[in-house]
Amino acid sequence: MRIGELAAESGLTTKTIRFYEQAGLLPAPPRTAGGYRDYPPHTVARLSFVRDAQAAGLTLAEIRSILALRDSGQAPCAQVGMLIEEHLAEIARRMAELRQARTVLRELARRAAVTSPDTCSAGDICTILTRP
Repeated sequence: MRIGELAAESGLTTKTIRFYEQAGLLPAPPRTAGGYRDYPPHTVARLSFVRDAQAAGLTLAEIRSILALRDSGQAPCAQVGMLIEEHLAEIARRMAELRQARTVLRELARRAAVTSPDTCSAGDICTILTRP
């Protein structure tokens, strides 16, 4: 199938499909006598997998490594499980950082609510952000 048909069936743009091909997520398809890309029908499922993996937060490099395993005949289940665990740990770390930032910002908001611009000295940049 030509790239326009693949785009219509996959819900992606032709530009995205070409990008995925350049990024190593799709093998280079055979070409027609006229030089057009001629994608096999199973490419739709591969593009769907890439889209689902991205929605799960996997990077293109991670997706490429999963596809390489599958393309070599190996089941990528163990690697996918490991990647999911790594991403869950990263989300937990980021959530802890965000909770800490929220605590700091709430304290700064409390200070801002009781700070009058008239009390700021010329030597301070901003007393709200300066630790007491």
